Amino acid sequence: MTEAMLILGKLHYVEGSYRDAISMYARAGIDDLSTKDEPLYMLRLVTEAFVIKGKGPCICVLSFSAYCPQDNVEEALLLLLISESMANRDAVISRAPDQQDDRAVSLRDASAVYDLLSITLGRRGQYVMLSECLERAMKFAFDEFHLWYQLALSMVACGKSAYAVSVLRECAKLRPTDPTVPLLAAKVCIGPLHWLEEGEHFAKMVIDLGEDAGESLAKGYLALGLTYSLQATDGELPSLSSVLYGEARDLAPEDHQIILYLSLQLALVRQISDAIEHLQEALQLCKDDMNSLHLLALLFSAQKHYQHALDVINMAVVEYPESFSLLFTKVKLEWVHKGPEEALVTCRHMLQVWQMVYNVLQHSGSEKGSSVTETPVIKKHNGLHLTLPDAHDTDSGSQRASSLAASRLEQAMSEITMQSSAMKQGPMQLWIALEQIWLRAAELFMEQQHLKEAGFCIQEAASLFPTSHAVLYMRGRLAEMKGNLEEARQLYDEALTVNPAGVEIMHSLGLVLSRLGRRDLAQKVLRDAIRIQTTSHRAWNSLGEVLQAQGKNEAAIECFLTALDLESSSPVIPFTVIPREL
Repeated sequence: MTEAMLILGKLHYVEGSYRDAISMYARAGIDDLSTKDEPLYMLRLVTEAFVIKGKGPCICVLSFSAYCPQDNVEEALLLLLISESMANRDAVISRAPDQQDDRAVSLRDASAVYDLLSITLGRRGQYVMLSECLERAMKFAFDEFHLWYQLALSMVACGKSAYAVSVLRECAKLRPTDPTVPLLAAKVCIGPLHWLEEGEHFAKMVIDLGEDAGESLAKGYLALGLTYSLQATDGELPSLSSVLYGEARDLAPEDHQIILYLSLQLALVRQISDAIEHLQEALQLCKDDMNSLHLLALLFSAQKHYQHALDVINMAVVEYPESFSLLFTKVKLEWVHKGPEEALVTCRHMLQVWQMVYNVLQHSGSEKGSSVTETPVIKKHNGLHLTLPDAHDTDSGSQRASSLAASRLEQAMSEITMQSSAMKQGPMQLWIALEQIWLRAAELFMEQQHLKEAGFCIQEAASLFPTSHAVLYMRGRLAEMKGNLEEARQLYDEALTVNPAGVEIMHSLGLVLSRLGRRDLAQKVLRDAIRIQTTSHRAWNSLGEVLQAQGKNEAAIECFLTALDLESSSPVIPFTVIPREL
């Protein structure tokens, strides 16, 4: 009778009769039901009842170590975890023909539990716990696509990207005609992993399906174009990317993302006018797309229309006020067009935005805190106060500023920044953004010859990531400005060790080596920089200066002319700041 009432309550809920559902659950007396030694399907019915009903029964805490659910979701989750444990315990994994029916029933019950776990844990954002649960299901998931795919999705959601690709590869074997599986694998390879050859392989799997891929075929061409674009330095790959983007556009002419990447590819090969023309089409399809607006601002800056670029970036910032990528571009545009003072105002605003985002994350994290919430090893830091030094303060840059920097550095290292002892709270990208804000402010102070204030900002960045190549590079810049060329060279060498493909680092190192009289080595370093990024007009110009100092005037003139040509179409920030991902 109780079972019938539970099923009837569920039917009322499905039909939208919520009051009748709650009334039926009350008649069934679910608050007083015993779940001890009940079969799995009964536990599932009770779990669904608690999720629908709202408030679960009050469970008394018998001791300090006993767990007491705080709401109906936690109570449902507890029952689901018990159900999952029973499903694993009673799983029929034998492949014997006479146990086929039992195996099917066992799998059906377990799949129902894992589906409910996916919904419940997904609502709470607890993807790590979900992935661990689904991993336990693998022992009876032989040839079961649904469980494998659920595991892959949970791995993607919790950031275990490499594992997710391995699981998706198995999913593709189980369902070779499903284009969404290799497309998702390509997305993960192109995005967080940057496994471009693997991404190319999965994209070709989608394309090989042809018309059977349906609407995914256009995305397959887009994915393949992205892999070629990301692998490209020069040669045939850039033009091949454009061809693939064209194929994708023919298949999906209303997809603004495809047109955006076609425009970006044209921008990368410095076809600025054509890029703007295509980008206008993308903006007609999606007027408020952040990446399209960002690219438009960069294209205007490449044409040296800085005020137009600022107008576009300000419009984008209004729509996306917490986008640090947009704000960094705004800082650079203001620096070039209006001077470092104006850019520093935006840097201060960025620190306020960062503080706000950080506080929101802390607050949401504390609200989720419970005995079933994931608790990563973090050390909370209450009371972060982020301010730039005032270059016009009479005490700024004096003993007061240096002691303040030292005390802030010590506090940061003791409370939140020692990576060896504690992880930082919040996403790593948030802390990288903070590091970049401090370093951009340091750059602006150096532009104004306020070296002590710049040193303060670099110390703040170093307190977050002491061995970051960006921090080492900026420390080298500061040492160079102070006239300590040998120290600057050592710091540039260290930064280059961390980031061997750093073109800006190579450029600065080449100039310092030239000033130290080591012009042959300077020439080699600058040529390496140009080989990595052929469109760097600064590297070409510096190479010309080194060649001129060596008396190689004809070669120097060629470099200067190339630099002038590239500079005429160079944006304030490289076009590659626009993310290329599915």
